[in-house]
Amino acid sequence: MVTTPVTSITFEEYLTYDDGTGFHYELVDGRLELMNPPTIEHFLIVDFLDTLLKSEIKRLNLPWLCFRESGVRTGRNKSRLTDLSVVTLEQAKELMNVSLVFQSPPLFIVEVVSPDSVKRDYRYKRSEYAALEVPEYWIVDPLMAKITVLLLEEGLYEETVFTGSQQIVSQTFPELTITVDRVLSSGNLT
Repeated sequence: MVTTPVTSITFEEYLTYDDGTGFHYELVDGRLELMNPPTIEHFLIVDFLDTLLKSEIKRLNLPWLCFRESGVRTGRNKSRLTDLSVVTLEQAKELMNVSLVFQSPPLFIVEVVSPDSVKRDYRYKRSEYAALEVPEYWIVDPLMAKITVLLLEEGLYEETVFTGSQQIVSQTFPELTITVDRVLSSGNLT
């Protein structure tokens, strides 16, 4: 089936957009940008972190939820798909019967870098998430073997880069004990 590409779309139209292909799109300045399917490594890292964060949320009995590939509105006609988002139960209740696109900032976002997402994850999403006031944003980069933790300070992100056997320090999850090596090794099939 051949579809005619949409050249301009509003945020409201994006919320109900379905071209019948099953593909996922981000909305960038009114244009749909196709998101490539993740690699196995990318999928396994996201799965590991999703399980880890859900376990920590449950252990601490926090009124939070962790979602994969949820949308986050980052501008008038702009919406990004996150690899992982942690939101409050109240934020989730607001979207109970509508598209999973948060219009208020998640508490915590994780993006896993793929070869085609380097500029998007390090540059565009970083500035958009800061403008939205997402308090903590992790960039997990298996290509460069590092995890960058970005904490919002006076409207800008202060970054700390963790590598190797360093334990990642999180403001949102201060009791989390995990090393960069452990996160990155979760992307291996061995």
